[in-house]
Amino acid sequence: MAKNPFSAKMASVNPFNLSDSEEEADRRPNETVDTQKSPSDGAPGPSPGNPFSPPADTEPRTLLLSSNRTSPSGEGSGSGSGSTAATSAMAATAETRISVDGIAAQLIRDQYILTALEFHTELLEAGRELPRLRDYFSNPGNFERQSGTPPAKDQVLGPGGPMHRAGSISTLDSLDFARYSDDGNRESDERVAESEGPSQERKNFKSSPEIQEPIRPLEKRALNFLVNEYLLKNECKLSSITFSDENDDQDFELWDDVGLNTPKPPDLLMLYRNCGAPLPSPQDMVNVSVGVEFADLPGNCTAQEPPKKLDLSHQQQKEVIQELEYQISLLNNEKQSLAEQMKKLQSEIQTLKRTVSSPLPATLDMGSHHTSNTAASSSSITTTTSNTTSSSNPLSVSSTDNNQYLDIRGVSEPETVTHPQSLNTLKSRPPVQFAQPNRKLSPAFQQALLSFCRTCSDSRLGAEVSRIADSEESVLLMLGRCLPHIVPNVLLAKREELIPLILCTACLHPEPKERDQLLHILFNLIKRPDDEQRQMILTGCVAFARHVGPTRVEAELLPQCWEQINHKYPERRLLVAESCGALAPYLPKEIRSSLVLSMLQQMLAEDKADMVREAVIKSLGIIMGYIDDSDKYSQGFELMLLSLGDPSERVVGAVHQVFIPAFAAWTTELGTLQSSLIPSLLARIEKLLMQGEHVLDEHKLHMFLSGLQSLIPPLFAVVLQNAPFTSRAKLNGEIPTIEVTRFPRPASPLQDVATIIGSREMLSALLLLYDYQLEHEGTTGWDSLLWVVNQLLPQLIEIVGRINVTSSTCVHEFSRFFWRLCRTFGKIFTNTKVKPQFQEILRLSEENVDTSTGNDILTKATVPIYATGVLTCYNQDEDRKLLVGFLEDVMTTLSLSHAPLDSLKAAFVELGANPVYHELLLTVLWYGVVHTSALVRCTAARMFELLVKGVNETLVAQRVVPALITLSSDPEISVRISTIPAFGTIMETVTQKELLERVKMQLASFLEDPQYQDQHSLHMEIIRTFGRVGPNAEPRFRDEFVLPHLHKLALANNSQAVESKRIDIATQLFEAYSALSCCFISEEVMVNHFLPGLRCLRADMEQLSPEHEVILSSMIKECEIKVENRGMADAQGSMSIASSLVGEDAKTKFLSKMGQLTTSGAMLANVFQRKK
Repeated sequence: MAKNPFSAKMASVNPFNLSDSEEEADRRPNETVDTQKSPSDGAPGPSPGNPFSPPADTEPRTLLLSSNRTSPSGEGSGSGSGSTAATSAMAATAETRISVDGIAAQLIRDQYILTALEFHTELLEAGRELPRLRDYFSNPGNFERQSGTPPAKDQVLGPGGPMHRAGSISTLDSLDFARYSDDGNRESDERVAESEGPSQERKNFKSSPEIQEPIRPLEKRALNFLVNEYLLKNECKLSSITFSDENDDQDFELWDDVGLNTPKPPDLLMLYRNCGAPLPSPQDMVNVSVGVEFADLPGNCTAQEPPKKLDLSHQQQKEVIQELEYQISLLNNEKQSLAEQMKKLQSEIQTLKRTVSSPLPATLDMGSHHTSNTAASSSSITTTTSNTTSSSNPLSVSSTDNNQYLDIRGVSEPETVTHPQSLNTLKSRPPVQFAQPNRKLSPAFQQALLSFCRTCSDSRLGAEVSRIADSEESVLLMLGRCLPHIVPNVLLAKREELIPLILCTACLHPEPKERDQLLHILFNLIKRPDDEQRQMILTGCVAFARHVGPTRVEAELLPQCWEQINHKYPERRLLVAESCGALAPYLPKEIRSSLVLSMLQQMLAEDKADMVREAVIKSLGIIMGYIDDSDKYSQGFELMLLSLGDPSERVVGAVHQVFIPAFAAWTTELGTLQSSLIPSLLARIEKLLMQGEHVLDEHKLHMFLSGLQSLIPPLFAVVLQNAPFTSRAKLNGEIPTIEVTRFPRPASPLQDVATIIGSREMLSALLLLYDYQLEHEGTTGWDSLLWVVNQLLPQLIEIVGRINVTSSTCVHEFSRFFWRLCRTFGKIFTNTKVKPQFQEILRLSEENVDTSTGNDILTKATVPIYATGVLTCYNQDEDRKLLVGFLEDVMTTLSLSHAPLDSLKAAFVELGANPVYHELLLTVLWYGVVHTSALVRCTAARMFELLVKGVNETLVAQRVVPALITLSSDPEISVRISTIPAFGTIMETVTQKELLERVKMQLASFLEDPQYQDQHSLHMEIIRTFGRVGPNAEPRFRDEFVLPHLHKLALANNSQAVESKRIDIATQLFEAYSALSCCFISEEVMVNHFLPGLRCLRADMEQLSPEHEVILSSMIKECEIKVENRGMADAQGSMSIASSLVGEDAKTKFLSKMGQLTTSGAMLANVFQRKK
């Protein structure tokens, strides 16, 4: 008989060579051994006594290709190939028939669950159901498993965590992609027993109508993603859009939306091809750990047909290779996980050896059943060092039956459960002793009896419950194991209650990997944390940082921030931004100024959420408060400019509140506030003014000037801290309190000068010495203040003279800047240092308004900025008198010089926005009304137009109208004409009828008095005023006064002999009619005045301006159509009078019926129901 070489190779790895357990031997003591040989030794036919040889009428089974299990004894695949004893043992085994029940018992005992499942399925198909396998696979308790535990033999470790290995046919039902999802729902707990895996897959493949378990949420999301991906790849875009709309709770652009740390499976086409491919024969698949030739295969492992090679296409071969590579990667991950587990267990062994200082007092050898005291000590709790290696995996089962056991239930189950904590227990206190009954029960009987106790330690939770932690370290280890399973089952709204537990465990846990997992849980604790929840997490992070120090903060906390820097939820990115600021004081300084600064800079430039960028700015401010690397100054300056240009107001607000004060404090320490920071901003403002001579970028100007304004408090603090009297400041004695109005209201506490100095008491003492120094001793040797006086102020005044005076925004910005500067530096500084420099430039003489020589400073923005930014800082009598005198002098000088009034108008507009200055401005204008020069009186009349809109009607009636009526009777016609715009503005803004009638009478006198019939300039001003105020004036005034007089003026212009005057009037009439055409005009006024006036104007334009004539013809046509439509509508309205009366009667009846319903809303609803 030829020797089978494969038998020798497989002898050491055959799990069925082991003898049955003692239980099986006891159950079948008289069972005979069948030594019948195969009819043809060495032939490839099936062995009649081999339970693994398939029947002739069945299909060949597929071996599990991806299995990498070794024998329980740990021997290699070929360790005994050269041994004669092993060969003879294998030959003897081949002749011995092993009982089917024995094989099943051995498979279950050694945890070859999938092999046992295949064996059970084959027996079922052969009609030989085995009770042992049926009972085992019908009990779900045998398969309860949590994905947080280390992988068992039937699991592989995927990229995202444990993933159940697929059976013979991989389907989506047999794969678990989830570690746990983003919202905390664990998808792997309470899994169905794996006995349903291959059999269910096989039934699905055969399309038998079996009832499947309901789809889980994670599986649904994964399938949805794959289906949508398939539709997009195959140009089914409309179907994809519809599919996305029907599943609007899922983001199909990100796989991470399916679940946190979930590996992505192959696409739908790959899954279909792998599941639908024909099954290869056993000859083509062998265990990869054996590596044998086909000729070496024994006869009882092959089918009777000759071997056939698979005819696979090139594409199918590529797919098979991809699938094998995928399985190899999974196995490599499992290998790494097991290697890490071995290191962890070895470290635990070393720890336990160090903690044990004396030998254990008692050890129970459960492998020996012949000692005399076995029965007495069988229930005592003992352990052995050989069991220590399984402590971290409560689900692991020993490889043989002869190990020693530890179980709080006694010795009821053959499973190794270790308790490293018991070593500390035995060290700290004597072992617990229990009273033993005076009985003579055999150990086997006692063990069998205790097996009926309803305790369970074969699951993860059961193992945790069965061992009690009795030391700090064991408690931490237990928390590290249990918290990942507790967190997903806590309500999202209450998860912040777990933060203290997670943090304490993460701080004190000895294993870095476990600490990393706990901190990962902390940052992913809540899907979208609100403000309060983020505050709790940040508080915990700060407490963690204080406890563990900068090294662990860098190594453990910062990676968690980095992972979520691009998270899809803004609340999570907001948590990262806030964490960087909160952890800044506890980080190493080189990390603080490099990695953290770069992270925040990236988020500031890329993040689209305003609230995230706002938090980034605040954290950057905190970083600036702790940074000490002077090379980072330029980076900080660029960050300031970048953030000042942010489109969000809340981000810019955070810049002024936090970042700029912190950055200014750093530059103060570096000594670059006056030498670098402020000059850099001034240089950018000057460059902006040079580039924008025609069109100024007002947004950038506001950006730079607001940054400069936020630097005023730290600049004043520098002046105080570097003054000659600083060393003399003492806090002894009574120190007067600082007036509330001494400084402008700060935007934040960081801009409060008292906060910058250190305390309000110290600031008060310094202010006393500051005022005394300025008033009596001067500024000699005071370099910081001399820089402000000799460099900053002259440069600012020069910039002010170059801005456009007609830009109200620029004037307002610079006025606010000078106002804050003067209020911060004080009244003495303003009177002695600021005002003299302005007065030196604004010499009030006609020489300063001579535009021909370029000396036109009084027409620049310097006038309104000095008036509104410097002279209004203090509101005492002498300050008000100075402001009134300055405005009167400017008005007089500009009027007498025939200069533009833009600077004076800008000052009136800026001051008129504040009601406090209305009386003061009226005083200035009255000075112009009674002035001897007609030029000054004309200027005063035009200034009233600017003031009327902001003044209340009482002042208009008491002060403005009398002044205008006085000027309207002025001997000079130019003065009277100058009052017309102001009268028009009154008609536009005032509602008092008496006042309106007075103004109406004055305007009528201008139009109807014969002395004004030939006043071309007066008619031009009236038409211009009517076109400006007509659309906003009272409708009655417009219909009864404005439109009729415009008609008269247009008619009179047809007979105008002077062509230049005629075209001037026609042009102004065209503008006025264009503005008034948008108003609602009654049919009567339209027919009698508006249309006739347009026709008269068209007659002028036909001769003077044909292009205007086309527009006027179109306007006339539209007005005629409106008149016709209104006539038709009126005719229809008269015909419907009778029907409206009937409708009113029906309405009365309906309301009376509604009034009777007073009981309930149900009765009200019955009213509107249709009768059936």
